[in-house]
Amino acid sequence: MPQLGTEVQVRPGAESDLDALTDIYNHYVRETALTFDVTPFTPEQRLPWLRSHPEDGPHRLLVAQDVRRAAESNGAGPRILGYATSSAFRPKAAYSTSVEVSVYCSPEATGSGIGTLLYAALFEALAGEDLRRAYAGITQPNDSSVRLHERFGFRSIGTYTEVGRKFDRYWDVAWYEKQLRPQP
Repeated sequence: MPQLGTEVQVRPGAESDLDALTDIYNHYVRETALTFDVTPFTPEQRLPWLRSHPEDGPHRLLVAQDVRRAAESNGAGPRILGYATSSAFRPKAAYSTSVEVSVYCSPEATGSGIGTLLYAALFEALAGEDLRRAYAGITQPNDSSVRLHERFGFRSIGTYTEVGRKFDRYWDVAWYEKQLRPQP
């Protein structure tokens, strides 16, 4: 459970979250190799991404917000602590029963249980969807992300070696798979 002294609510993402979501993602773009984007985004550039995750269906965006801070902020809105998504795995129709999932936490919320809370809500929301598998690519090394995914039943299925170059270094990406619906 979160240890931030906060009261956390997980809900579908909304356009009003766009600035905060963009700020969180841009932190990882600028400071880490956890995403292979190399140029920060503007909120306007991220809007199509946000809109590709409706409130229902297999492609979701869930956000964790600090409810207590929202009540105390005098209209400034809630503080977004992180988000989780399920997105199209590949664009071809035959891949429609597979999704790629990810979770990003604000720097101050990392390690506080927010990622676990978000993934629990995401997989619960996806339980009724026509999905067979979820996949996650994890830039290596990233022990905390590996532990998070293994906690949710993901298993390692292989590694793409030196598949991305960022910060003048080549990075490996380990791929993890989770069965969402058993074989018929």
